[in-house]
Parts: sequence; C-alpha cells; structure tokens
Amino acid sequence: MLILTIRTDKPEAEIGLFDDAQEIKYEKWEAHRKLAETIHQKIKDILDSAGKDWADIEGVVVFKGPGSFTGLRIGLAVGNALASSLNTPIIGTTGHDWVQKGIRILLTKPSRAVVIPEYGGAVHTTLPKK
Repeated sequence: MLILTIRTDKPEAEIGLFDDAQEIKYEKWEAHRKLAETIHQKIKDILDSAGKDWADIEGVVVFKGPGSFTGLRIGLAVGNALASSLNTPIIGTTGHDWVQKGIRILLTKPSRAVVIPEYGGAVHTTLPKK
C-alpha cells in the first residue's frame, strides 16, 4: 500500500512516502508562512522522485496535533481532500511515533472518516468590534 504522510504543525513541514511500513522517501522543509504555497508541489516532487503519481496514493496518515492552528488546518485540509478525492482511507495520529502508529492503524483498520485537528487547547475567538 502506497502511503503519504503529512505533518504541518510547526514551521518545518514534513511529508513522507511509504510502501506499507517501508520508507521510500521523507522530506522536511522550512514551510513557515509558505506552507499553502509549497505543500502540493512538495507532494508532487516526492511522488515524482519515486516514479509515482497522485492516483497511486492508497492511504494518507496525518499528524493531527497539537500544534499551529493554521499549519494543522492546511495540512489536514490537504490530507482530507486527497483521501476524499482518491476514495482512500485517512488516519490522524499524534505523538513522537505518529508515522509508525498511523501506518499500523491504516494497515489494520483503515478509516474514511474526516480527520479533525487537535489544537492542544480551547479554541479562542474574539468578538467582532461593532
């Protein structure tokens, strides 16, 4: 199973490509405020380097938090959109072993449920100023 992993909770974003639990390629880059502009090209580049295409993705694992509100929102939107458009399962995990945990779950209990971010605290919104 070709699995794409995505982590976008901090300024340094990470994506990986795995054949089941075997790493094919893993990349980190300073995405910071350019995450939305760079993530799709980075995924395309990692797929191209492995001789794969978007349609070859058979599962997605995303880091769901805690972390940056905007970073998690972008990463999970990309992961959920890919999984939905490819009709493939998606798993959201946390912790230092998020990749291995996510792949293990994906290979044993795949889920097509949307992954919701865990920001690590209560949502804080401000009231409109008149």
